[in-house]
Amino acid sequence: MNTNLFKIQHQPLHFRISQTTLPRLLPSFHLFPRLPFQSSPLSFPRTAQCFKISSLSKVEPPVYFNEEEERDGPNDGSSIEFEDLASNGVVYRKTLRLVECSMFAAVTGLVYFLSNSLAIESYFGCFFSLPIVISSMRWGVACGRKQLVATVMLLFVLSGPVKAINYLLTHGITGFAMGALWRSGADWKVSISLCTLARAIGLVGYVLTTSFLIRENILGLITINIHASLSYIFAAIGINLIPSMNFIYSLFGTLVLLNSASFVFLLHLLYSVFLTRMGMKSSLRLPRWLEKAI
Repeated sequence: MNTNLFKIQHQPLHFRISQTTLPRLLPSFHLFPRLPFQSSPLSFPRTAQCFKISSLSKVEPPVYFNEEEERDGPNDGSSIEFEDLASNGVVYRKTLRLVECSMFAAVTGLVYFLSNSLAIESYFGCFFSLPIVISSMRWGVACGRKQLVATVMLLFVLSGPVKAINYLLTHGITGFAMGALWRSGADWKVSISLCTLARAIGLVGYVLTTSFLIRENILGLITINIHASLSYIFAAIGINLIPSMNFIYSLFGTLVLLNSASFVFLLHLLYSVFLTRMGMKSSLRLPRWLEKAI
C-alpha cells in the first residue's frame, strides 16, 4: 500500500488545454448562509459563473470569401485561379499578348521618330516592319493589325499626321502583308509577289501624298525627267525616236515594281534569319536552299 502511494505522489502531472472542447460550466457556490426568512441559501446563478477560456491560437476565416465557391467546394475556386495564372492559361496569354504588342508599337514609333529627326531613316528602314511580322507570327493577324494601328496613332501624336501616313504607306502595309502571308503559311513566290505589290502601292501613295502636301506634282516631274533622259540617250545612240508618255508611265511602274521586289526579297531573307535565331523556325515556310544555308 505504501509503494502504491509513493508511485502516485511521484507521478508527473500533465496539464493540457484543448482548443476544440467547449469550456465547462463551473458549479454554483454559496456566498452567504441561509437566512431565517429564506427557503434556500443565496447563490449566484449558474450562468454568471461561466468563464470563457480563450486559446492562444485563433483560427480566422479567410479574407476572400465567396458564397458560390463555398457551395461548389473549397478546391474549385483555387483551381480556376491557378489555371488563370499558369503559363498556358487564358488570362496569362492575353496579358502577355497585350504587353508584347504595346512594347513593339512603342519601340517602333520611337525609333521611327528618332530616325526621321536625325535623318538616318535609310539605315533603319529594313527594321520598321519587323515588329508587325513578329506579332502576326506569334499572336495572329488580328494582333498585327492592332499593333499597326497603335504605331500609327503613336506617330500621329508624336510627329503629326504626315509622318504617321508615311510610315503606314512605306512600312506598315508591307509588314502587315508579310506577317499575314507568313502566318497563313504562304509560299515565298506568293508572299514576295503580294508584298511587292503592297510596297509599290505604298510608294505611289507616298508620292501622291507628298505632292498634295507641298502643292507640287512630283509624279509629273519624275515622268518628265525620265522622258528627257530617254530622249537624250536615244539621240546619243543615233536612234531617231521620241518615247511616248504611255511608255514612260509603263517604264516608271516597272522600275517601281523592280525596286519593291528587290527590297521585299531582302526583307524576306533578313527576317527569315532573324526569326530562325529567335526559335521560330517551325512557324516559317522557307525554301529548301535557304533551309540548307541556315
